[in-house]
Amino acid sequence: MATLSNYNKKRNFGSTAEPKGKLARSGKQLKFVIQRHAASRLHYDFRLEMEGVLKSWAVPKGPSLNPADKRLAMMVEDHPYDYRTFEGTIPEGNYGAGEVEIWDEGTYEALQKETGKKSVSSAGSDEAVLLKELRQGSLKFILHGKKLKGEFALVKMRTEDDGNAWLLIKHKDEYAVSTKYDAEQFTNKTSKVTKVVKAKAARKASPKKPARPAGGQALKKKPALKR
Repeated sequence: MATLSNYNKKRNFGSTAEPKGKLARSGKQLKFVIQRHAASRLHYDFRLEMEGVLKSWAVPKGPSLNPADKRLAMMVEDHPYDYRTFEGTIPEGNYGAGEVEIWDEGTYEALQKETGKKSVSSAGSDEAVLLKELRQGSLKFILHGKKLKGEFALVKMRTEDDGNAWLLIKHKDEYAVSTKYDAEQFTNKTSKVTKVVKAKAARKASPKKPARPAGGQALKKKPALKR
């Protein structure tokens, strides 16, 4: 059952511009969105509309169109439907602080249809199938996005230590690729998210300067004692 209580508890809406949690629905077609999120670590938030909310997974390496890639996807709290259009800054001190931008968006549908409705696709019938698959831990769906198209699956990992760990996998179809796929190659090269990612990489790559004493001179290494 959809709930936004965890989402609301984690956020101070007087400080962040993120939308307040409330149920809403798109209408005839189910929507999906993938947001690129430069928080403490860069990741992609994969969100599927169901039950008036966005069922959400954090994908550290981003989605892939290569069926050989099995991307780890950690299921997180439900997000409000209005979150699908959110872009901007989550201020320091808030949950998930960092920059957010939309990487891909569109509509989606269930791969499997209800018995006797194979030729009919509607948000209501698709949602019933998807919710059943979600409970079973194996979601199969078709994305109609700008970057991601075709059949995908989200499969829950079954070991005791996995908790909310799932795998996001591309099916073999006309949209699949056999070459290396890196979601970062298909990003806005001048966006705030990209600038944050580049700045963090530059700081990590820069050598640390030796500590200096109060006088401003670098500490000299003491010569080794001769024996």
